[in-house]
Amino acid sequence: MFCDKAISAAIAKHFAGLTHDALSEATCHATRRALLDAFGVTLGATGLGEDAVPYRRHAQAAPGPSRLIGFSGSSTPALAALANGALAHQLDFGDTFDAGPAHPNAALVPALLALADARPELAFGELLVAMAAGSDLACRLSIAAPRPFEEGGWYPPPLVNLIATAAACARFIGLDADGIRHAMGLALLQGSFPSEIKYDATSPIRGVREGLVARAAVEAALLAEAGAIAFAEPLEGRAGFFAIYGGGAPRDALLDGLGETFLGDQVSFKPWPACRGTHPYIEAALVLRDRVDPAQVVQIEAETGPIQEMLIRPQAVKAEPTRAIEAKFSIPYTVAAALIDGAVTLDSFTAARIADPVTRTLAHKVIERRNPDWGRGQAASGSLTVTLADGAVLHLRVMQAAGHPDRPMDDESLIAKFVDCAAHAASAMDAAAARSLASQILSFPVGAAARNLCDPPCTDLV
Repeated sequence: MFCDKAISAAIAKHFAGLTHDALSEATCHATRRALLDAFGVTLGATGLGEDAVPYRRHAQAAPGPSRLIGFSGSSTPALAALANGALAHQLDFGDTFDAGPAHPNAALVPALLALADARPELAFGELLVAMAAGSDLACRLSIAAPRPFEEGGWYPPPLVNLIATAAACARFIGLDADGIRHAMGLALLQGSFPSEIKYDATSPIRGVREGLVARAAVEAALLAEAGAIAFAEPLEGRAGFFAIYGGGAPRDALLDGLGETFLGDQVSFKPWPACRGTHPYIEAALVLRDRVDPAQVVQIEAETGPIQEMLIRPQAVKAEPTRAIEAKFSIPYTVAAALIDGAVTLDSFTAARIADPVTRTLAHKVIERRNPDWGRGQAASGSLTVTLADGAVLHLRVMQAAGHPDRPMDDESLIAKFVDCAAHAASAMDAAAARSLASQILSFPVGAAARNLCDPPCTDLV
């Protein structure tokens, strides 16, 4: 075990010394899967993510070598990371670390791709190394705080991504351990992600926040490369990351198995484009649907804990979302849509679908039943108890939502998800081209230039 004062240095040394040969075949494949998923949901958001438009307009005003995913034009690496990162979480369809909370690849992938465009000499194998290390660190940061980040008023997913993505960007462009450590510190100076992000239901920031993370991480890495110096102990310092955001010294989970176990291998891929907390309820509704006539439903009880509270309170508001982002964070809406349509897809969150009066009527019947024994460990758990007009009562509990490594989406399911996302892109791809691109990402040569990863068959998209 490292002493507290060696934590930042140890992590930076680990990043600097990691090579592609040191990664297991399983970690390499898991990282490619995460890359495929992240790129796919970003493509889908180009056609559906209206809240990201201001970030793209801002980036288009500054020409540079880094491409804007899904659109013509390019920008500086930092501003391309901003614009592309604003798309990455817009659909709430990207991967998640259920034990966290973390969405470890949402800022990481757009940041690394922006740098890859600007540095044609960098090989894809180096991108895989940086991504594997960065995703792992985001997951570790998310479970290492001695108290929940939320208790201090902070929103953890972008906070942990900020530090991890900066370290990964620094590693990708070839900085040594000192440079990586300073990149983490320079990123820390740019971070402030209050929980108001999730409390203000009308704010679009919840969907585009990762753009701010990606931009800051790229800037931090480039500043460190230019010689900027931050802190010796950005993580463990007396007023460093964990002291400010986590309430004290980090737990052992930060360093245990570092370099041996890559927690990014354990992310969950989302089968449905909504907040991960809605997934067990969606799954339960889909399983029960063949036995439920929506017109005969009297009441639906959703078993919840404190993590799911924001997804069902206030119930009357959650039953009548007005925008896609509100519907994606609503147990009543997603359950009602699943029962009526037999699926929850990207098309479930169009303005017309959200406004459907039959769906709203059913959503108002979804009420909360709090389980006092549930906490963080049940973040991806839920149950439904459906009472019908004839007195029948149906019940189903899902303790681990589909998509988790214990219940994984296989490669073919991930490719199908990619194809669907690409079909919703601003410049829609046909299924054959999307499938070809997905296969290319899963098998791209490690020695090839990273910037060519998404070249033909979709040159017009990236």
